[in-house]
Amino acid sequence: MIQTSVHSITGSEIHLRLIFDLPVSYPSCLPNISVSSEELTRAQCKDLRDKLLEQATQHLMEPMIHDLVVWTQQNLNNIIVVPESSTLDGHNPLSLDTSIDEAPWTILIHLDHMRAKSKYVKTVEKWTSDLKLCGRLMFLGKIILILLQGDRKYIKDYLVLQKTCKVDVDSNGKKCKEKMASVLCETTLTQVQKRFSTFEIKEYSSVIDLQQDFESAGLQTIFTQFVQPLF
Repeated sequence: MIQTSVHSITGSEIHLRLIFDLPVSYPSCLPNISVSSEELTRAQCKDLRDKLLEQATQHLMEPMIHDLVVWTQQNLNNIIVVPESSTLDGHNPLSLDTSIDEAPWTILIHLDHMRAKSKYVKTVEKWTSDLKLCGRLMFLGKIILILLQGDRKYIKDYLVLQKTCKVDVDSNGKKCKEKMASVLCETTLTQVQKRFSTFEIKEYSSVIDLQQDFESAGLQTIFTQFVQPLF
């Protein structure tokens, strides 16, 4: 059982409980999956379960649980539709209005580690340049964060690159894909939030310095909810 949460496009949190029942022959066969959430209807949970099973078919013969959880965090907002007459914990209902895709988007990614730091950083810089994304690659001790802003379509493209390309090396020095990245938060850019004009690499000497950078960009809520728990 894995419990996770996803920051919805309305600013609320959706808490999910994902249960994977692994047969003896796993991963050569699909796991049994069940989904539950107090914020979602049964129909929505079933829809998410069906989508997860579709994704699982793409990972036969290889461990897939981590990939399925990451996929859920990245795609829940795209597959959940709430009727116009309903609300979610007092917030506006979720919507897949295409106008959202046109609004500036902000996403915060947490990386577990970088073994080949120089190569990894150069790769991230190239991706953000190619996709016209702005933001920060932030280092504070062992904490590594990537804050991206830009068109939602290009941010989705970045996440695909982050997941599918060999950007780091494993403990044996062999090139490997990023398996430990997690999306902490994704949301539209509000009027009180600053839109970065460039993508920068920043090293911080203290938590206070990191917090001040978030606050100066109007992202103090994101820092409090998603960054502070990492320390």
